[in-house]
Formats: sequence, structure tokens, C-alpha cells
Amino acid sequence: MKDERRVVSPWNIANILTVLRLALVPFFVVCLFLPGAGWRVAALAVFAVASFTDHLDGELARRYGLITDFGKIADPIADKALTGAALVCLSILGELPWWVTGVILGRELGVTALRFVLLRHAVIPASYGGKVKTVLQIAAIVLYLLPWVPDVVRWVAMGAALIVTVATGVDYVIRAVRLRKVARQARGE
Repeated sequence: MKDERRVVSPWNIANILTVLRLALVPFFVVCLFLPGAGWRVAALAVFAVASFTDHLDGELARRYGLITDFGKIADPIADKALTGAALVCLSILGELPWWVTGVILGRELGVTALRFVLLRHAVIPASYGGKVKTVLQIAAIVLYLLPWVPDVVRWVAMGAALIVTVATGVDYVIRAVRLRKVARQARGE
């Protein structure tokens, strides 16, 4: 029996949506820094569209078998670019403390660096906790982008996002260490 594996082109709709999300980041940033409520709503709309592409590209990739190594790497990078830009901009605007942005970005950059280090061994796909983290971060950012939301609601949402972000970062490091150990054993080291 011959093992036939379907080769999936990286040029598929799921990956195109991921690249589109990345391309929307500068538009979001510009809208966020322009004065007036209308621009704030425009920034929110761009952020919402970009965030929706995150859900849509993953759904399409799973449903139609369009999962590629490019997508496994590019999707989290696009997510981090979008949420990272939002967090940094909100901190620059004085609406979000820098330490919150620092903790979240530190975790995101650390996990991304770890992904690249592990590439020669395997690709660790996003976990369920990672997906929850992304949803919580997006929800918290949306609450910060909306001008009429009470501060306590924003802080509760961002606090939940912060806790899950740190916890999933620790989980990712544990999974990476295990993968590295298995890879070393497989090579007989």
C-alpha cells in the first residue's frame, strides 16, 4: 500500500487571509492615532475585521485541509502583530499601563522565538489554551477601543487575558522542553 499525502500549496485562502490580517495592522495603527471618535470607530472596525480573519482562516484551514507549515508559523505571527500593535498603541496613548503590554509582548515574543528554535524538530501547533488567550486578548482590546466602557470592565477583561497569556506561555515552554527531549532521544543523544 502506497502512502499518498496530499500536498497543500501555501497559496491558499487560509494563508491569504493570514497575510491580509498582517497587512491590516498599519491601517489599524493609523486610524487609532488620528483624532476624533470617528477614527476610533474606524480603528475598531479594522481591528474587528482583522480579528475575524484569524477565526476564519483557521476554520477554513481545518475544514478544507489547508493546513500548511507556513500557516502554522504565519498565523501566530499575524496574531501577535495585530494584538501587539494594539497594546503598544494603547500604552503610547496612555490608556493601558506599559507593564501590561510588556508582560504580554514578552510572552508572545518568547513563544515565537521558541517556535523558530524548534522548527528543525517539529512545529508545535497552537493549543486550546492559546486560542482562549487570543480570544481574551482580542475581547480586552476591543473593550479598550470602545470609548464608553467603564475602566473596571476593561481591567477585568485585560486581567483575565493577562493571566491566561502567562499560563499558556508556561505551558508552551513545558511542551517545548518535552519535544526537545523526545527529539534528542530519537537522535540517540
